Amino acid sequence: MAVDYFLHEKIWFEKYKYDDAERRYYEQMNGPVSSSSHQQENGASTILRDIARARENIQKSLAGSASTTSSGPAGDQNELLSRISHLEVENQNLRSVVADLQMAIFKLESRLNALEKSSTSHQPSPVPPTQKVEPFSVPSKKVELPSASPAKKAEPAAAEEDDDDDIDLFGSDDEEEDQEAAKVREERLRQYAEKKAKKPGLIAKSSILLDVKPWDDETDMAKMEECVRSIHMDGLVWGASKLVPVGYGIKKLQIQCVVEDDKVGTDILEEEITKFEDYVQSVDIAAFNKI
Repeated sequence: MAVDYFLHEKIWFEKYKYDDAERRYYEQMNGPVSSSSHQQENGASTILRDIARARENIQKSLAGSASTTSSGPAGDQNELLSRISHLEVENQNLRSVVADLQMAIFKLESRLNALEKSSTSHQPSPVPPTQKVEPFSVPSKKVELPSASPAKKAEPAAAEEDDDDDIDLFGSDDEEEDQEAAKVREERLRQYAEKKAKKPGLIAKSSILLDVKPWDDETDMAKMEECVRSIHMDGLVWGASKLVPVGYGIKKLQIQCVVEDDKVGTDILEEEITKFEDYVQSVDIAAFNKI
C-alpha cells in the first residue's frame, strides 16, 4: 500500500528554486531584508531541500524494490516453464528411441526363433546305436566285366573256326576296312593341304613418311612431286603429301606411302627417288610404322 501511495503521489521536489526566485524578486522591489529573516529563510530552504531529497530517495528505492519484486518471480516462472517444456521434448524423444529399440529386439528374437526351428527341422535323424551302416557292402550278384564276355565268346568262335576247315572270313574284311580308312585319311589330308594353300597369308605392310628436300628455293616443287609419284613398284602405294617450310623460302616435300615389306625396301625407295638429281637433294625417313 505504501509503495502504491508513493507511486501516485505528486510532490514538488524543486520548490526551493521557486522560493529563492520569489525572494530575490521581492528583494529587488522592496530592498534587502534583515539578516535574521534572511538566515531564517535560508535555514527553511535547506530543510525543505533536505526533505525533498529524502522523499526523492525513498521514492526511487521503493520503485526499484517494486520492479525487482514484480520482475523476479515472473522471470523465474518463465525460466521454469521453458525448462519443463525442454524436458518434456527430451522425454518424448527418449520414448520414441526406446520404442524403436524394443521393436528391433522383437524382430531379432523372432528371426532367431525361426532360424532355430529351421535348423532343427533340417537336421538328419541320428543313427541308432544297434544299426550298422555299411556303405561299401559286397553285393550278392556277381558283376561281370565287359572284357570277360568277349573272351568267353571267343572260345566257341575258335571252335567253330576249327570246324570250318580253317577258312578266314573276318580277316579279309578287316584288311579292306583298313585300306578304305587309309584312303579316306589321305583324301582328307589332301583336301586340308589344298585349303591351306589357297588361304592367303598375312602380308606385312609398313607406313612410311618421307621428307624429300630440294636444292634451293627455285626448285619446281610440283615437278618434283610428279617425279616422285612416277615411281611405280609392286607393293608400293603413294598417299597424301604436303609442302613444309624449312627456312629462307625453302620448302620440303613430305609424302606418305604404304609398302609391302617383302617386296619394297626403304633403301630401294630412296635410290629410286634420288635418281631425280635435278630436283631432289636428299631423302629422309620422318616416320616408319608397321601396319
